[in-house]
Amino acid sequence: MMKEEITKKESLKDKLLKGLDLAYERMIAEKRKNNQKIVVRREGKIVTITP
Repeated sequence: MMKEEITKKESLKDKLLKGLDLAYERMIAEKRKNNQKIVVRREGKIVTITP
């Protein structure tokens, strides 16, 4: 029972991470297409990046 729960949690985690990766890639593609900047936090500071 415990192994099954751990496997389900890992499976869900993997699916979520894959979904986040896909969303990030799509966001970058959209920003490039529209020639927009991306706002991120780097080393505690908020910066804009041109993709």
